[in-house]
Amino acid sequence: MSLLDDPAPTWSSWDDLEGDALGCTKCALAAGRTQVVFGFGDRNADLVFVGEGPGAEEDRQGVPFVGRSGALLTRLIEGIGMRRDDVYICNVVKCRPPANRDPLPGEITSCRPYLEAQLDLLEPTVVVTLGNFATKLLLDTREGITKLRGREFPARGGTAVLLPTLHPAAVLRGGGPTLAQARADFVVVKRALARARA
Repeated sequence: MSLLDDPAPTWSSWDDLEGDALGCTKCALAAGRTQVVFGFGDRNADLVFVGEGPGAEEDRQGVPFVGRSGALLTRLIEGIGMRRDDVYICNVVKCRPPANRDPLPGEITSCRPYLEAQLDLLEPTVVVTLGNFATKLLLDTREGITKLRGREFPARGGTAVLLPTLHPAAVLRGGGPTLAQARADFVVVKRALARARA
């Protein structure tokens, strides 16, 4: 079963959910964080982006996708006629893993209810996974991002679509051809969003 098809949250309101997440000490990541990076954006957004976890700058500012990767994500969002404030951005785990390593299974298990509840309370029509890690987790697959990117997958019992794309950090490393792929994926995102709103 995909993360996007799991049962409803146990929190009755967004404020209760965020308050619990901000005080969470369920895994070892809590000891090394500066702050919890819960999420950012419009709580009524149709479009939600899910990344892997906060990096050093995100941990410092308390906002997901800042710095160079965040600037690129913002440009890609603007490229489809939207603003960063029009969408919601969050991560699989809410605290920074040391040295930006992949989150460990126990860390994901501890954080998973928060992400599930965010998605349930947001009720997005389009979910975009940023990179290999978030894509594999949310689709419950071992297939890599290069095979999955730019394709639509049903989510939330058919009420939403999930679209995997490359992580902005990977796009920055890959240069022009990778940026072209990301831009093409965002065109697919724009079309899916337009269909959902029609």
